[in-house]
Amino acid sequence: MTIPFEQLTAALRVAWEAMPGQVERWHEAEPPSGGSLPEEASLEALGSLIRAEHLVNHRLWHVEDEARRTDVDDAAIADCKRRIDGLNQARNDLIERVDACLVALLEPLLPPLPGDAPARHNTETVGNALDRLSILALKAYHMAEQAGRVDASDEHRRACAEKLAVLEDQRGHLARAVAELLADYAAGTRRPLVYRQFKMYNDPSLNPQLYGRKAGPRE
Repeated sequence: MTIPFEQLTAALRVAWEAMPGQVERWHEAEPPSGGSLPEEASLEALGSLIRAEHLVNHRLWHVEDEARRTDVDDAAIADCKRRIDGLNQARNDLIERVDACLVALLEPLLPPLPGDAPARHNTETVGNALDRLSILALKAYHMAEQAGRVDASDEHRRACAEKLAVLEDQRGHLARAVAELLADYAAGTRRPLVYRQFKMYNDPSLNPQLYGRKAGPRE
């Protein structure tokens, strides 16, 4: 079933506007891991994929913090590094799945290109922009924490409050840019794409430090 463009745009807006509240709730009780995500292209699937990618960013943020500790041994930091690699891979996979779902929903709605005009594309996909909105929501939450720290100096709290204002402003600008890009799709002035990133470092068949060692020492 073809979804009206306005309904699709509204669903995306709901998804990115929900991110700050989700960050607050997840700091109180993080959702359990596991569970399959829908494969079919639908508004429900799109919302689930955006939320899942946002949750991966939430988890990644805290493991990145943990990896900066200096009071633990090297084994703990190595464990953090491996968790970061896995979360980064999941993050990139989900960004691609968000874009693939969105493109599938958009394709029936796109007007034909006029004449022989080439398709125009953006340097960033909607999935990548939603990822940035997710990160900005996390930054704003943690900067607000710093701005309210009772054990920090007035100067620290003031500087963090100023940074928080900048982050909120940036998030507003980015949200408007995403809405404008969606409007460009509706008008037919741009075409959506899925940018495949083909991350190589976690693939044992593509990372020479992995497949090379499997072959054993050279004679």
